[in-house]
Amino acid sequence: MFLISAEKFSLWKKKQLSKGGDNHSLNLLLESLGGLSNIELNLLKINLEKNLNFKVNLDLIESFWDKHLNTSIPIQYLSGISFWRNLKLEVSNRVLIPRPETELIIDIISGIFKNKEEKITFVDLGTGSGAISIALALENPNWNGIATDIDKNAIKIASRNFATYSNQSNLKFYNGNWWDPLKNFKGEIDFAVSNPPYIPQDTYEVLPIEVKNFEPKLALLGGQEGLDHINQIVQNAPLYLKNKGWLLIENHFDQGEKVKKLFLENRFTSVKVLKDFSGIGRFTIGRYK
Repeated sequence: MFLISAEKFSLWKKKQLSKGGDNHSLNLLLESLGGLSNIELNLLKINLEKNLNFKVNLDLIESFWDKHLNTSIPIQYLSGISFWRNLKLEVSNRVLIPRPETELIIDIISGIFKNKEEKITFVDLGTGSGAISIALALENPNWNGIATDIDKNAIKIASRNFATYSNQSNLKFYNGNWWDPLKNFKGEIDFAVSNPPYIPQDTYEVLPIEVKNFEPKLALLGGQEGLDHINQIVQNAPLYLKNKGWLLIENHFDQGEKVKKLFLENRFTSVKVLKDFSGIGRFTIGRYK
């Protein structure tokens, strides 16, 4: 551990922010690499006389900060860590950095399945780092989860992330495209969830550098209108869901009505477009028959 006075640290931090970047990104680096939590950072505002313990020295943190400023590589990829909900996840440029708005998926599902003792089988299609499936499996140990991803590297990362938090066997990982690995689970799924690639081609071309240049295209681009993968998921869902089973999909901010129509065309009922923290129709949910 490296012991540094709060006063010295405050001067160092001002110097880093004077180079560019934003406070949130620097705090994220301090937490992921230096082990300094947001709570500790906030306490500095009222107590500049204390000392701080860092996992690494400030020179190393500064070198990572400079690299972030010079290259636009996301902090999460530089540190190999992403904080999501109450999880600290391993990430690399083979998986999408999990977004805060996606956390609402867990709350939506918890609102539907309130009986924690109920035996539930769920699927997370395109799991990436495993954020959604791991959060669901940890909060609901009686549930059996299945997570799929077309990228073998993503499956390895998600598996390691789950092993970090649990020695339970209620979450299994399968390599393959969407429903393809689940041939033995037809008609057995209580609910399926997916945060698929949904960015339209034109939007993808003008994404910020830190997204377009570093996050996996495979996890972002959803075809010309952004609906290619969503179409596949919705159209094949009836083969795998139980009667009255649920499907929840995250979609682009302007796709809600199109995705809702797609649900209805495939015999889903109780179809709704739900809003995220910003009041945007971010999630489409429906029940099969």
